[in-house]
Amino acid sequence: MKSPSEIVNTMMNSDAFSKWLGINLIQINRGICVLNCKVTEEMLNGFKIAHGGITYSIADSCLAFASNSHGYQCVSIETSISHVKKVMSGDELTASSREISRSRKIGIYEISVHNQKEELVASFKGTVFISENLW
Repeated sequence: MKSPSEIVNTMMNSDAFSKWLGINLIQINRGICVLNCKVTEEMLNGFKIAHGGITYSIADSCLAFASNSHGYQCVSIETSISHVKKVMSGDELTASSREISRSRKIGIYEISVHNQKEELVASFKGTVFISENLW
């Protein structure tokens, strides 16, 4: 079975969106992932704050990498996010996963997104379907 690093490298090589976001892998272990990225002007909405899709996207990538790191291909089946603090251009975001539950077919994860001041900016929950397909 491939290691978590090998799996995430394979995923990242085909993930144009995560590359566009400028996502960097900080840590990967089975069920655990930490990512970061810097918010740029292109990521802002009409209020001059980061579009909610930016924090959602880094959290979603963190979910994908954490859940797939066990070696079985997973896809999300339900996600939700709460945006608790505005995000500005230049902010450094860090997404960290926590595996809540994992059975043969379903995994549940919490992802926290913090800024460079260690302030929580978003809280994300994701449920994944775990296939029988190996990486």
